[in-house]
Amino acid sequence: MTSFLSLQAAIAEYVQDGSTIALEGFTHLIPFAAGHEIIRQQKRDLCLIRMTPDLIYDQMIGMGCVRKLIFSWGGNPGVGTLHRLRDAVEHDWPQSLELEEHSHAALANAYAAGAAGLPCAIFRGYQGSDLVKVNPNIRFIQCPFTGEQLAAVPALRPDLTIIHAQRADRSGNVLLEGIIGVQKEAALAARRVLVTVEEIVDDLRAPGPNAAVLPHWTISAVVQVPNGAYPSYTHGYYGRDNAFYTAWDAIARDREAFLAWMQEHVLVARSMK
Repeated sequence: MTSFLSLQAAIAEYVQDGSTIALEGFTHLIPFAAGHEIIRQQKRDLCLIRMTPDLIYDQMIGMGCVRKLIFSWGGNPGVGTLHRLRDAVEHDWPQSLELEEHSHAALANAYAAGAAGLPCAIFRGYQGSDLVKVNPNIRFIQCPFTGEQLAAVPALRPDLTIIHAQRADRSGNVLLEGIIGVQKEAALAARRVLVTVEEIVDDLRAPGPNAAVLPHWTISAVVQVPNGAYPSYTHGYYGRDNAFYTAWDAIARDREAFLAWMQEHVLVARSMK
């Protein structure tokens, strides 16, 4: 049975130190609120997976939550570098960070393989890529039928996947609409799934053409968190705060400015509510 919990209770129960966790959402539906609660509860030694780390992983890295990052393209969309990620890699601040870098295609296929219960993903890719030189988890095999050389990477099976979605019904079925990305595959690949939603409704309503429903038996817990993807956006509810994404570049460049912002807007702001 799907549990309906508060965000604080859900993170306390499902996020354990040392876990491998995916917080997915491509362009929109990025689970910022859940990431902030992980920071507030001072979870440590996490291995995080995400196709594009985005600002939420920059914040979690800078606050000392992360031991390892499995990712593809680690940047601030439209601006460039994630400065807290870069500081951790170059200067071990606030601690060292292990990297396993892939292409988008590799991670999408790795989630799909995990969802299918397969040990690895096999696909066309990485021909001529320099990532092969630095990532031992990228291998090549020969197709037994055609002789074609194909890339192979380990399947992803997170201990926990966290996603944000538009709605859940009272049975725990979840509706995703808009740019779905790999949320469905990441959820089905995980051992447990935590979903934050904008609202809980009696009827999910008929989904549009770009939509998916995750049945309640795939979901461990649902948490109602309005604006749970902000400053990312939730299609049909609110837009993306592009100005904040731009402003984050200056905030994150400086360690003291970063810590002051996190203290005011994530740590203290939440504790006062």
